[in-house]
Amino acid sequence: MRAEKRRQRYLLFLYIFLGFAIGLFCWATYAYYQSTVPSTISIKAGTSEELNLRIPASGVLSTDSETVLALNQPLTIVAGDTTSSYQMRLKLFGLVPLKDVDIQVIENTTLTPVGRPIGIYVRTQGVLVVDTGSFEGANGDKYAPSDYKLQAGDYLTAMDGVAISDKKQIREYVENGNGAEIIFQVSRKDELIQVKIKPEADGNNVYKMGAWLRDSAQGIGTMTYIDGRNQFGALGHGINDMDTGELLKLGSGLLYHTEIVAVKRGARGNPGELTGVIEYKPDQVSGVIVDNTIQGIYGVANAELLREYTAGQEALPIALKQEVTTGPAQILCTIDGEAKYYDVEITKLAPGKEAVNRQISLEVTDEELLSVTGGIVQGMSGAPIVQNDKFVGAVTHVLVQDSTKGYGIFIEDMLGH
Repeated sequence: MRAEKRRQRYLLFLYIFLGFAIGLFCWATYAYYQSTVPSTISIKAGTSEELNLRIPASGVLSTDSETVLALNQPLTIVAGDTTSSYQMRLKLFGLVPLKDVDIQVIENTTLTPVGRPIGIYVRTQGVLVVDTGSFEGANGDKYAPSDYKLQAGDYLTAMDGVAISDKKQIREYVENGNGAEIIFQVSRKDELIQVKIKPEADGNNVYKMGAWLRDSAQGIGTMTYIDGRNQFGALGHGINDMDTGELLKLGSGLLYHTEIVAVKRGARGNPGELTGVIEYKPDQVSGVIVDNTIQGIYGVANAELLREYTAGQEALPIALKQEVTTGPAQILCTIDGEAKYYDVEITKLAPGKEAVNRQISLEVTDEELLSVTGGIVQGMSGAPIVQNDKFVGAVTHVLVQDSTKGYGIFIEDMLGH
């Protein structure tokens, strides 16, 4: 009897374990196919595209509720001559809802790859709160006027009904207010609220509000492309605050002419860097930044920059995500004063990955570039990626532990900002 009970318990354990294993396998398979399928598939207007997703799923286009499209074999979609959008609902094995895919018919366009360094200066929309803290007053007491009132990531847009332009304006208003309470208008996660703060005097009898503020950012990056309307895209990622890590709300921004004067070679655990000289003078302005997004920065280039950056560069057709393959490619960047193509290998493509700036994995194989930079370095963000004479995307990040490797963004996503 006891032996029979032990046998039954053993069988029950095996059934539970087997059920768990099957469930885990099904979940892993589902997650794999979901990450494999991009959320958006673009097709150039006036062309046809063959999709070969190689997944055991079927879908129905929103324009045709009767025709079921099988995605375990090549599928040709013909686009009209105008831009439009559709939706395709996918079911795994024709039964399990998998994903809703947007089909976008986009303009059939060409872009001029640039790969040249740019100096960047942006001012925030309002003044960013980096952090709050305390200070010591003349009596030895600790004061923290902004604690529990302001948060890192807040933007101060007005005080006592007056619009705020920069942090200097706030400092002078606080110092000259003799400790009077100030009503700040604060933008917090796109919601406007009002916060009352009463400044206190420090040990030198200077009034403070106990907050670290930032109103601008600057640096060096790489211009990715210029289109037929004199508009540019650069970086392949947004400009984030170095302390909060959040995307800066753009108030205004300018591009400046810059020259690379030194290269710090990358090494394991220590990313390299391109060092440039920027003169923040009116005669050095080469463009206006009008948008800061997770896909990059965008704006309008002036005539001088257009002449300099497009001379000798041929406009290339863009490659859609489904046209990009693993294998040899090139990046265009400027190391010694001249924009040159260097060999890389695209090692992995993840068009369904949530992080839009890391959907292309690549490795530098060019011996010349490796000897000078060690691979990908800071300041190279935005370098165009070209494959089979088509514009594929842009470099976005370097792997800190291996500077020969990094990530990129599809040009399709940069254009979809």
